[in-house]
Amino acid sequence: MTTAKKLFIKTYGCQMNVYDSERMAEALGGQGYETASSAEEADMILLNTCHIREKAAEKVYSELGRLKKLKVDKPDLKIGVAGCVAQAEGAEIIRRQPAVDLVVGPQSYHRLPEMEAKVRAGEAALDTDFPAEDKFEHLKSRPKARRAPAAFLTVQEGCDKFCAFCVVPYTRGAEISRPVLRVLEEARDLVERGVREITLLGQNVNAYHGAGQKGDVGLAALIRELAKIDGLDRIRYTTSHPNDMDDELIAAHAEVPELMPYLHLPVQSGSDHILKRMNRSHTAESYLRLIERIRAARPDIVLSGDFIVGFPEESDADFEATMELVRQVKYGYAYSFKYSTRPGTPAAERQLVDPEVADERLQRLQRLITQHQQEVQQSMLGREVSVLVERQGRAPGQMLGKSEYLHAVHIDDAMAQVGDIARVRIVDSKTNSLTARHIQADKGGE
Repeated sequence: MTTAKKLFIKTYGCQMNVYDSERMAEALGGQGYETASSAEEADMILLNTCHIREKAAEKVYSELGRLKKLKVDKPDLKIGVAGCVAQAEGAEIIRRQPAVDLVVGPQSYHRLPEMEAKVRAGEAALDTDFPAEDKFEHLKSRPKARRAPAAFLTVQEGCDKFCAFCVVPYTRGAEISRPVLRVLEEARDLVERGVREITLLGQNVNAYHGAGQKGDVGLAALIRELAKIDGLDRIRYTTSHPNDMDDELIAAHAEVPELMPYLHLPVQSGSDHILKRMNRSHTAESYLRLIERIRAARPDIVLSGDFIVGFPEESDADFEATMELVRQVKYGYAYSFKYSTRPGTPAAERQLVDPEVADERLQRLQRLITQHQQEVQQSMLGREVSVLVERQGRAPGQMLGKSEYLHAVHIDDAMAQVGDIARVRIVDSKTNSLTARHIQADKGGE
C-alpha cells in the first residue's frame, strides 16, 4: 500500500486566496496528496501569497529562507510559491531562492498536477501565464467531502479600475466573470456537502457580468438565481466598488431574503482630492448618496468599508474629510491602513506623508471606527437575530457563529449544533463579538 504524500499550504491575504488554496489542495489531491497539519511533516509546501501589504515579497523570501532548512533532513521536499507574489516576481523567486521548485500564478493553479510531475522529475516549474482556458472547469469531479456550513465561491477575478495604490490589475489581470451555470453548479455541489451560506468572491465582485442563457447577467441576477437553490439559506458577496453598485443590486437587498443585510463597500478616503489622485472615479458626495439609497432599500443593513490613511499628498484637510465621512456613515465595521508603497503602481513614485503624521491620523481614525462599531453592537442588545452555528466555542456548552449582520455571536446555552441556524436573543456586547441566549434552531434539510 502506497503511503499518501502530504501537502501543506500556507495562505496569506484575502478570502479569495483561501478559496484558491482549497482548489489547489483539490487539484493535488488527484495526485495522491493529503493535507498536512504542519510544514515539517509535508512532502510539498505551497505558499499562497498576497501582494497587497507592504514588503509582501520580502516577507515571502524570509519565509522561504526558513523553509529551505527543512530540505536538509528531507531532500525530496518540494517548495512552491503561488498567488500574487508569484505572479509579480515570477522567475526572480527561483533565482533568489533556489530551494523553490515551483512558481505558479493565480490564474494557472489548475495546471498544478502537471507542474508537480515536472518537479518530481527534477525540473523547476514556472507558470505565470493568463491562460485562455477556464481554470475552474479543470477542477470538477473532486471527492464530495462534507464541508463547513459557510463557504466561499469565486465568481469574478481581476479588476479594470487601476486604482493608483493597487497591484490587483497587474497580478490578477483584467476582469473576468464565470458563467452563470457553472457558478450555480458549484453552489449546488456546496449545498449538497452541507453548506448553508455562500459568500461570492471577486476582486470587484459587483462588476460581475457572467454569461447566461440569454446573454450576460449582472450580480443581482446571479444572486436571484442562487436564492432558488433549496438549502442555500444565506448569500453574501465581497469586495465591491461603489461605481458598480447598480439599481438592480440595491433592489436585491430589499427583495431577496437570502441576501444578508451586510455590505462591504470600500471608499478609501473622504477627500475628493485624494480620491481623484487614487483614480477612484467617485466622490465623497456620490458615495454618501449611494449609501442613502442602499439604506432606503434595506434600513437595517450593516456597512463596512476600507480606508487608506496617509496617501501621498494627503493634507490635514483631506484627512478631516475622511473623518467627516466616517461620522456620517457610522460603519459597523471598517478596515483602515496606513499607506504603504506597492512597487509598480502609479502612486509608488509619489512623495510620502510624514510617517509620524500618518500614524497619528490612523490612530484617530481607528478610535472613531471602534466607537461606531461598539455603538452598532450595542444597538443589537435585546434583539432577536439568526446565527449560523459554525463551531464550538471555548466554554463548555458554548457555540459560535455569525449573525445575518456578520457579527460573531457566542451562544452560551446552545441546544443548536454546527450547521444549524439558531434563533437567539442578544444579551451582551463585547469588544468584537456578541453574546446570546438560544430561542430555537432550524436544523436545515430535516
